[in-house]
Amino acid sequence: MKAKPVLLVVIILVIGFVLGMLTSAHIRFNRLRPVRLYFSEERFREGFYKVIQPDEKQKAEIEQILNKYAKLNSNLQTELRKELDSNIKEMHKELDSKLTREQQARLKEMDERRQNMIREGRRYHHHRRPVPRHERAPSLKPDSINTN
Repeated sequence: MKAKPVLLVVIILVIGFVLGMLTSAHIRFNRLRPVRLYFSEERFREGFYKVIQPDEKQKAEIEQILNKYAKLNSNLQTELRKELDSNIKEMHKELDSKLTREQQARLKEMDERRQNMIREGRRYHHHRRPVPRHERAPSLKPDSINTN
């Protein structure tokens, strides 16, 4: 008799927990959508095409400009990542002499988790199927633009 109410409460808590996680992920996904526009050269170009909606006459000139700045931004992001990694390594060198072995181990564990997250992100990005341009073209219509 007492098992049923306890089981019911546990099930409700699990459902609430799952719904909360899904809601949180959805909110984060939507808030980061504008930032993701600049993470890859393809998304950079696609995002601007959606906003600008160039006619056929403008496309060739705009394509050259967007390609130029997509490449520049991609190179900048690559350099930023390299510099960030270099700074983190230097910080570790300075910190290691000040930390106990246990603290060093925790710091190393945190860094390994960070590296794993980066590798997983790259693996996910490389396994996604690129969408050919002719399949994306319909999304450039004015009525499909999301203004949020």
